[in-house]
Amino acid sequence: QVQLVESGGGLVQPGGSLRLSCAASGFTFSSYAMSWHRQAPGKERELVAAITSAGGGTKYGDSVKGRFTISRDNAKNTVYLQMNSLKPEDTAVYYCNAARSWLMVGRGSWGLGTQVTVSS
Repeated sequence: QVQLVESGGGLVQPGGSLRLSCAASGFTFSSYAMSWHRQAPGKERELVAAITSAGGGTKYGDSVKGRFTISRDNAKNTVYLQMNSLKPEDTAVYYCNAARSWLMVGRGSWGLGTQVTVSS
């Protein structure tokens, strides 16, 4: 039973910061690529950030480069997304994903998501 539980979402003002966490269980976390994706109402789900199983490589969506940072703590089976300089267009439900390989990012298991709202 793969379980991914996101937390840390909420309401923040433009320019503010949030740190999302995804707690994983039911699989060998350290063998999986992890990623964050987001989806706003009426829009397609998009990749926000991804990280390799050992944490040595990362990938970011163009819209968040320089503002967001993905990291992982394999000892805690947790992946994080540090979100800085938030913009209203960052408003979305953010989902955690676990994939068996780098090429499978976004095609594995999903959490239920956490809402991030950026508004004055």
